[in-house]
Amino acid sequence: MIQSVIHDIWILFQIILGYNLVFPILILLIYLPVKAFSFIKTKELTTESDYAIIVTAYEHTQTLPAVVNSLLQLRYQNYLIYIVADKCDISELRFDDERVILLRPETTLGSNTRSHFYAIDRFKRKHERLTIIDSDNLVDPDYLIELNKLFNAGFIAVQGERKAKNLNTTYACLDAARDIYYHFYDGVVLFGAGSSGTLAGSGMAFTVQLYKDCLESMDITGAGFDKVLQKEILLRKCRIAFTKNAIVYDEKTTRSDQLVKQRARWINTWFRYFKFGFILLFKGIRNLNWNQFLFGIVLLRPPLFIFLLVSLCCLIVNFFISTSAAIIWVFGFGLFIIGFFLSLIFSKTDKRIYLSLINIPKFVFFQVLSLLKVTKANQVSVATQHYFDKTIEEIKK
Repeated sequence: MIQSVIHDIWILFQIILGYNLVFPILILLIYLPVKAFSFIKTKELTTESDYAIIVTAYEHTQTLPAVVNSLLQLRYQNYLIYIVADKCDISELRFDDERVILLRPETTLGSNTRSHFYAIDRFKRKHERLTIIDSDNLVDPDYLIELNKLFNAGFIAVQGERKAKNLNTTYACLDAARDIYYHFYDGVVLFGAGSSGTLAGSGMAFTVQLYKDCLESMDITGAGFDKVLQKEILLRKCRIAFTKNAIVYDEKTTRSDQLVKQRARWINTWFRYFKFGFILLFKGIRNLNWNQFLFGIVLLRPPLFIFLLVSLCCLIVNFFISTSAAIIWVFGFGLFIIGFFLSLIFSKTDKRIYLSLINIPKFVFFQVLSLLKVTKANQVSVATQHYFDKTIEEIKK
């Protein structure tokens, strides 16, 4: 009896884990026919919507001049830039353009959402929309124009694509490969399949009212405000649009210590917030809401390296106890590898990223090390320190 129960639990565990390997291909099979028969209708507006661009910095300011310079080159007129320099020395910062408002909180905020609402409370005018940019980002000149196309189609939340600002190390290339995989399946494909694109922390935009409705009553500390925000948006039965054309260039990790600290925060975030997946999954079933249901499934997925390592352990165990199960796991890994390379192919990936893939074991090793720092992730590191400093023109060469 006990042996039968253990066997059933083992089978159930493998099914719950193994679906993560085949899920990318399954959702791609949903996306392709839906894409063929659907399109988003946009309409041209005679006036530009008013944007507040909120740039958050914590402790470090060396990349702020570059991001502000890229924002001032936007092919758009109706916007103001609010820089929230939390716990920063701003004595050397000089911005002559009247569209740039530099804010230095009197006390340390230590939170993304606190910084955002610090800026919102000091808006110079009643902005219709806001977009959130990190201090290490650079922005494509058509960023706001491309966001408008989705807002004009009726969406009130839009996530743009975060492309790699740097591919100067193996770590940066592997970090970029991971982002390409997630942007493709959790952005392009998920949104195209009728659900919502996942939020990425920056390069995202909302109506000011939606952002305030979702987060104004909460005090969110540590990493992961975007997880709370997307859950609140989905609970309101809204979709988060995704567009590959609203491009933000994001700095990829270049050092092992930088990678470990960053991933520790991200893993901590998943453990804190994966319960949102159950909430949205059951809401989707009860409401017969495809958007909530599919998004809930995605939120329950463990971090990539975790489910791959545990899946590999299951494969090895089954070589000794069940040949048929081992064959199924090999098939699952085959589908995952196909899905992974499809994301790179469809995204027109730089050849340097392909060449870096041989170093995946080393990349995974440092992410395993980050597991040891998960419980104290937000005390050890509040924000990622940045080292790469190039203009958007240099990146595009």
